[in-house]
Amino acid sequence: MTTAQLTIEGDPREPRVILRGDWSLRAEVPFFNDIAPQLAQAERVTLVGNELGVWDSSVATFLAALLRHCGGREIEVDQRDLPDGLRRLLALAFAVPARADARGEPAPKGYLEGVGEASLRLWQDLPAMVEFVGEIVLSCQRLLRGKARYRRQDLWYLIEDAGVRALPVVSLISFLVGTILAYMGAVQLALFGAEIYIADLVGLGMVREVGALMTGIILAGRTGAAYAAQLGTMQVNEEIDAFRTLGVSPIDYLVLPRMLALVSMVPLLTLYSGVVGCFAGMLVATGVFHIGMYEYFNETVNALSITHVLVGVMKGTVYGALVAFAGCLRGMQCGRSAQAVGEATTSAVVLGIVLITVAASLLTILFQKIGI
Repeated sequence: MTTAQLTIEGDPREPRVILRGDWSLRAEVPFFNDIAPQLAQAERVTLVGNELGVWDSSVATFLAALLRHCGGREIEVDQRDLPDGLRRLLALAFAVPARADARGEPAPKGYLEGVGEASLRLWQDLPAMVEFVGEIVLSCQRLLRGKARYRRQDLWYLIEDAGVRALPVVSLISFLVGTILAYMGAVQLALFGAEIYIADLVGLGMVREVGALMTGIILAGRTGAAYAAQLGTMQVNEEIDAFRTLGVSPIDYLVLPRMLALVSMVPLLTLYSGVVGCFAGMLVATGVFHIGMYEYFNETVNALSITHVLVGVMKGTVYGALVAFAGCLRGMQCGRSAQAVGEATTSAVVLGIVLITVAASLLTILFQKIGI
């Protein structure tokens, strides 16, 4: 193998860069930075490669650096004496202009631009969301007629996953939230000597509002993300396409069981969350503010009614349906790459929490207007 050689001849204003020998990545080759000072006065550069032997991308890398140097200084380059294959390779390399940012990092977006893009994405998503809701409604109709095709075994597994396995985190969060509500309420109620009404505050807050809201948010981050990741991975592996090819509806087989699991489990978890929160409030009231346990229990029972319980359960049911909708929607819309699965999972959590927050506000206003 002949050693790679580089020679610069002629007038410094019109130098001839002559390449000889074999240029290979496995051998020692010249670097453009070593000869750049010799081209400081150049106005026109001629590249000569008639004596090149075996060459690979090393010579293309060298010449690309030289061409970028000359292009930045408006120096004319004559490539006619290079091998045809090398000239085509260089032309291909410069076919797409380089980014203005050499590091390839996107320029920072302004606040208004970000808001505009988010609004456009939401507007573009609305037709797909409405269509997905319609497919779920049709799937529920097929379920009522006994024509929906899904595995009962999968449904029971999803019910266990969304219900029993979610109890530890729901218990922890509900207990802490109940404790916080009790302390916050007691600080103000103590000014009037009305610490007994901690029971009313914690009971109504947990059973009617906070229990359902916290349960929905927990499941959005836990179960909704899992649904998006599962369906997104199936999308990447083309399993959902296989279902369609076999004549099996992915909505019936994959989405419907997940909807049923969450809609059936979230009301129970909401009730459980309310009980745990009330228990936490009772511990604070009896242990810190010296209220009798029987008095606290009696005040809680008097404050709560079946209407409050049903309102909390209804809100929990709505939140569960929204979490399942967000997770399944983003999973079914997932792209065909690992990065797309991660983006779908993140989007499912964000969409689920946003929908829960909007629904909580609308339902609270509605129930207040109708006096429930």
